[in-house]
Order: sequence, then structure tokens, then C-alpha cells
Amino acid sequence: MKKFTLLTVLVLITSVTLVRAQIQRGNVLVGGNFANLSLGLDDSKVISFDITPKAAWFIQDNIALGGYVNFGLQTAHNSSTTIKYGVGGLGRYYSGADVNVLRHGRFFGEANLGVGGINVSDGGGHTNGLDYGFGPGFAYFITPNIGLETLLKYNGVAGFGDAGAQSNLNLSFGLQIYLPGRSTAAKVKGDVR
Repeated sequence: MKKFTLLTVLVLITSVTLVRAQIQRGNVLVGGNFANLSLGLDDSKVISFDITPKAAWFIQDNIALGGYVNFGLQTAHNSSTTIKYGVGGLGRYYSGADVNVLRHGRFFGEANLGVGGINVSDGGGHTNGLDYGFGPGFAYFITPNIGLETLLKYNGVAGFGDAGAQSNLNLSFGLQIYLPGRSTAAKVKGDVR
């Protein structure tokens, strides 16, 4: 019984420490966002999705810098196909404290800059060049290391092609995993002892 009680106390101390530690300097964020997920069942049979894997390192508490890759596809029966792509750097800034309304939640802002394009088949417009975006988001930590998030982001591509610039407002949902860095792992290990 003593071993079970000791194990329970250790797990609670570790989880409380990690809840505060997920966005500290040295930690790593890995995950992705998903948007426009749809599978048409009517006559047009539209299939659409966007996926954006991300990885970032916390260079300071609440500030992460990293990179992203974006791929999107929208196609329909007897219609043109739109392909979106992008690769570049991203930055995130998390609010300083937990949100009182939802415990374990944080607001954040995200911005990205890179190279990308939007290409439409069958004579549609295409733009290739500078890929950029910015917007607010909210992360809710369902466990100390896993956050579900929603992000409302203005995305654009400016450069060369039939259309000089294309942009959209996108609401996406994502899953991020927050991995502790060496300093956080050492701190947790020291707190458990």
C-alpha cells in the first residue's frame, strides 16, 4: 500500500510540474494542424484537405521558433484540382498565464513566412512565391504534454503566376505534442527526488 501511495504522489508531482513546464525554454513542440477536411457524398464528389506538420523549439519561456510544411488538395469530379504547398519558418508567442475560463488553456499568436504556391489545373490561376500567414489561436492541454488547438489564420501567397496574389482566412484544428528539453527533464527529476 505504501508503494502505491508513493507512486501516486510521484505521478501527481510530475504532472503538476509538467503542466507548468510545457512552454518553457528548451522544450520542443511537434504536431500539426488540419483544415478543410471534407469528403463529398453528393454528385460533385468534392474531396478537400489541408495538412500542416510543424516543429518548433522554445527559445524562451512562451516563445517558440521552428518550421512548417503545408500541403493541400481540393478536387471534384469533372472539375479542376487545386494544389497548395508551402515550406518555411514559423514563430509562436503564448500568453503569459493560464486562461481562467478554461483551466490548462493558453492563447497564442502564430506567424509564418516561407515559399509556397497555389496551383489550379485546367486553366485556373496559379501563384508561386512568398508564403505568409498570421493569426490567433487557443491551445487546450488535455494532458501535460498534449495540446488540442484551434487556429484562425490569414494565409496568403504573393509572387509570380496568372494571379499575382491569393489569400484566404482559414480555421484549422490541430494536435501538438510538447516534449521536455534537457533542462525541464532535469528539473522534473530534481523535483521528484
